[in-house]
Amino acid sequence: MPVVVVTDSSACLAPELARAHGIRVVPMHLLVDGHDLREGVDEMPADLSSGAVVTTSGASPGELAEAYARALEDSEGDGVLAVHLSRQLSGTWEAGRQAAQAFDGKVRIVDSQSTAMGTGYPALAAARVSQAGGGLKAVYQRAVDVASRGKALIMVDRLEQLCRGGRIGTAAALLGTALAVKPVLHLVDGKLVLKEKTRTMTKALARLVDSAVDLAAGGEAAVAVHHLQAPERAEEVAAALQARIEGITEVVVGEFGMVLGAHVGPGAIGVLVFPGGAGAGDWADVDDQG
Repeated sequence: MPVVVVTDSSACLAPELARAHGIRVVPMHLLVDGHDLREGVDEMPADLSSGAVVTTSGASPGELAEAYARALEDSEGDGVLAVHLSRQLSGTWEAGRQAAQAFDGKVRIVDSQSTAMGTGYPALAAARVSQAGGGLKAVYQRAVDVASRGKALIMVDRLEQLCRGGRIGTAAALLGTALAVKPVLHLVDGKLVLKEKTRTMTKALARLVDSAVDLAAGGEAAVAVHHLQAPERAEEVAAALQARIEGITEVVVGEFGMVLGAHVGPGAIGVLVFPGGAGAGDWADVDDQG
């Protein structure tokens, strides 16, 4: 049976896309006034601006071990490849590493060094290799390759939520809020870093598009655009990227999940660029023994 790919709900994979590629999605947790809600399983609040106390947590080692065990059984022993969000942003990767130790090498873990479709595209690429007949080593190497090429950019209205959740430093947050600027951030080695400051939303979105086009480097690229409660803004960004990146191979537009949304806030726009695309790739030459 094919290798089964597992990811977490921070990957923001559309349910139909996950089903089509046999990807198992383990829920992250949103805690609202002490109530634990599982993303993708339990009903989520429409927005998080009502004054409720909101925190988030990753999947536990026990939850991941259970998901890996089911996936391994369904693979009939061929193996499981788990792709999780950056270990710099969440404890989920470490929980997955701990859980995988019980499976004698049949479960392999990849740190996407990203989140949203920065995690989703490596999982998707790995699943495509599996569906094409690749073994665990080929599936793992494809996920690592795609993750290594992913570049993430994000524009947020304000940085307080990222600072409060520990996802960006206090100094950067103070810089971002000075003069009511619209900050553009990027992920560097899995960490969120302030990239530049702009004075208006229009300029921030223009810089987001320009930077994404530069990252595509004139070649083929898979792209994703995420938003939180800003669908028209996201569609405008996606249309601009499709017009300016000639080698665009794939575009996904979708909303951030509520777990990520709790950190980025309403109005946020994220862009993920994967130069070279996220298809099955040249996996067939991989020595898949061992």
